[in-house]
Amino acid sequence: MPQMLHTMLRVGDLDRSIQFYTDVLGMTLLRKSENPEYKYTLAFVGYGEEKEGHAVVELTYNWGVSDYDPGNAFGHLALGFDDIYQACAKIKAAGGEVTREPGPVLGGNTHIAFVRDPDGYMIELIQQSQASAGLDN
Repeated sequence: MPQMLHTMLRVGDLDRSIQFYTDVLGMTLLRKSENPEYKYTLAFVGYGEEKEGHAVVELTYNWGVSDYDPGNAFGHLALGFDDIYQACAKIKAAGGEVTREPGPVLGGNTHIAFVRDPDGYMIELIQQSQASAGLDN
């Protein structure tokens, strides 16, 4: 069966993005590689390796490009946490931006929150115990 491996996001400051995903969201820097010929650097972050069944985030830095317009088609990444209320408190304490405080999704019971990464990408936090139930429960 195919496996989801990663989602790629273009970032304007690779070090800043690595710091956010590792220090603020608690991911691990899994690997990093530079391609001088084509002037880009890739960093893969996540909660575990793809070979272990985890999906990861590929942060792509194109040398000399400091910002991107995420457009209006991209929605968000979703991460499951044991306690999104505690996670949001830690994210705020680490300097992260919580854009939607934790609480039930409108019209449902699943507890969610949203944070914004340094490049403006939205990340949804879902109460892990409710993540597989879907947002309509």
